[in-house]
Amino acid sequence: MSYFAGRVVVVTGAGAGIGRQLSLRLARQGALLSLIDRDQEALDETMKIIGIQGSSNLSSSIDVTNRTAMNDCAVETSEKFGGVDAVFNNAGILYSGDILDSEFTDIEHVMNVNFWGVVNGSKAFLPFIIRSDHGHIVNVSSAFGLMSAPGYAAYNSAKFAVRGFTESLYQEMQINHPQVKVTCAFPGGVKTSIARSARMAAALDRMSVIESFEKNIARTEPEFAARVIVRGVERGRSRILVGKDARLIDVVTRISSAGYQRILPALNSARSGQSTGRSSL
Repeated sequence: MSYFAGRVVVVTGAGAGIGRQLSLRLARQGALLSLIDRDQEALDETMKIIGIQGSSNLSSSIDVTNRTAMNDCAVETSEKFGGVDAVFNNAGILYSGDILDSEFTDIEHVMNVNFWGVVNGSKAFLPFIIRSDHGHIVNVSSAFGLMSAPGYAAYNSAKFAVRGFTESLYQEMQINHPQVKVTCAFPGGVKTSIARSARMAAALDRMSVIESFEKNIARTEPEFAARVIVRGVERGRSRILVGKDARLIDVVTRISSAGYQRILPALNSARSGQSTGRSSL
């Protein structure tokens, strides 16, 4: 019998990308799913692809920043299935832009979705997960939760916060509720629509940023990312690195400590020098 067979599992951001692939993989294992996404049409498409019958599973068009709605969904999920065994707090957005060019509202939006969405999902479902004999919370950070990069300060801030929140939650559960497992996943660049739906600072050329992200950063297929995450959860890992880039970033930051902060500016200068014919020194 598969690890998730018969277990009640919640997935946020289930309408596309990693969230959709997590939902598909979990459904194949026989999980009872409660899927969440703010985009009802995308959520319906996920349900259609998976072939889920609405009578035996649950889908909710909810924005993870809506704390009340998330709490209500937790209650509804528990009442429908008789409990909750796991939640994958996966929903997230991307934002690109230097700090000087970024509006406060854009930075707040990224924090609200990427950090507070994880907090809301964890807090809403945790009381129910604690009651499970095999409860598990999985929070999705990013390789950019291990290393910062110029132009991604808002995104880095949110993903570093997810990491800190999750590692603290892990320790609290070890002390107070050791039956509950806590995992933080760190995907590298994944081939999803995240860049095309991202907000960007007005100073940026939107299409150039999208093309650069999809060509140079997004290299991992979402199906592979979902497989790695689910396998890591099955093995009880507290930390899951997804993709060669995430593993490389982990090694670089461990070895260089704060020294990595000199690497990306130097690489950026080298590229600028090559593109303009000037020396990068």
